[in-house]
Amino acid sequence: MNKDQVMNAPRSVLVMNDENVYADAIGAGHGLQRAEVAALAGRVAEFHRALRAQRGADIGFPELPYDAALAGQVRTAADEIRARCDNFVVLGIGGSALGAIAVHGALNHPFHNLLPSGHAARRGAPRLFVLDNVDPALIAAFLDVVEPELDRTVFNVITKSGSTAETMSQFLMVRDLLRRRGLDPAERIVLTTDPDPKRSLLRRMAQDEGYAAFPVPANVGGRFSVLSAVGLLSAAVGGVDVDALLAGAAAMDQRCGTADLDANPAARYAAIQYLLDGKGKSISVLMPYSSALRRLADWYCQLWAESLGKRQDLAGHDVFVGPTPVASVGVTDQHSVMQLYQDGPFDKVITLVEVEDATLGGADVPICTGDSEEELAYLAQSTFGKLLAAELAATRCALRDKHRPNLTLRVPRVGPAVLGELFMFFEHAVACSGGLYGINPFDQPGVELGKVYTYGLMGREGYDAPRGAGV
Repeated sequence: MNKDQVMNAPRSVLVMNDENVYADAIGAGHGLQRAEVAALAGRVAEFHRALRAQRGADIGFPELPYDAALAGQVRTAADEIRARCDNFVVLGIGGSALGAIAVHGALNHPFHNLLPSGHAARRGAPRLFVLDNVDPALIAAFLDVVEPELDRTVFNVITKSGSTAETMSQFLMVRDLLRRRGLDPAERIVLTTDPDPKRSLLRRMAQDEGYAAFPVPANVGGRFSVLSAVGLLSAAVGGVDVDALLAGAAAMDQRCGTADLDANPAARYAAIQYLLDGKGKSISVLMPYSSALRRLADWYCQLWAESLGKRQDLAGHDVFVGPTPVASVGVTDQHSVMQLYQDGPFDKVITLVEVEDATLGGADVPICTGDSEEELAYLAQSTFGKLLAAELAATRCALRDKHRPNLTLRVPRVGPAVLGELFMFFEHAVACSGGLYGINPFDQPGVELGKVYTYGLMGREGYDAPRGAGV
């Protein structure tokens, strides 16, 4: 998709209901006044202008949905990869993994890897794995599954810097295994990294050893990269319609093209979250009522935490800001943490994600088609879809009546376009939030410090181990 095709793109379908964050719904003690949100309009407009001025230069994520050339290259590569592998493995961590996990969890069959290879729900796709940890027990268990099938496995190594210790350790292991098996690593490994060989060791290795390689744009940070080759390649290999994914993101990007808080849901969401944080609601819970979207909440946690958790503001003053994001899923967490959400400290704002058609393929599942006990007739005569909807409505009302601020993001169904909308919605929201907090939402100095310390502990030349590490 390019910008000339935007007029033909699907319209944004996300609806945000924020009624339950206001004092007239949850009480003056914990709710906002509508005038408080309106009062932020000027600040939001100012940052919105700054974001647009930097768009495509320092800030690249809003431009990703319009890169038709990359989408075409990804589709072509994915078709070729699918034809020659039974397993597709993403080696990455953080932003190089969470987006792929969210896409796979949302848009592929919930038991994709367990289905027979010829099952229609597999869509001709290989099994998909994301190895996002260096825990030796996990690595060994993964090898139990994949090592016997190395000749039918393709690995996608993703690290923008081309030197991330966790990912590069996995790369070294895989390359060594392939060489010892007599397989050409260049035929089994695809790289995704910075396009400049001066900035990425992995890019230099691609040139020297003949690996196919995709770019991570220099102006797109890892947590904003799901709509780049970082997330698109594994999505396409898995049979996801990446054009629809990008079209949905473009629809939301267009909707966020205004600073008007009534018309721009991401800016309004940012303003509400910011104001509630200022009132002591410093924990931001994302709770999809959809098993397919539970990994979206994990992706959200990185986006929110790494973007907004900052020691210093733009002037260099220590401010130590940032709400704490928490991932939940309905209805599972009604029977674990909901007690805390409803009766614990008044320190949370909860975003519910409602999917109007939560079925798989449009067919609801009846709870029972035969006789039942009289006490269970209210269940037996219904469907699981109706029960899920009732659970969500009940939670929303209970949170309201317990004076707990909550919002609902409503989408018609889980599909590629809707997921693209959700990704872009939260990315625009976190960018706007950075402006409200007066911090840079696009850097991550705390994460970088941990990387430096890891290099020192592992004996990398030029790096010192931190004192008192005990390793």
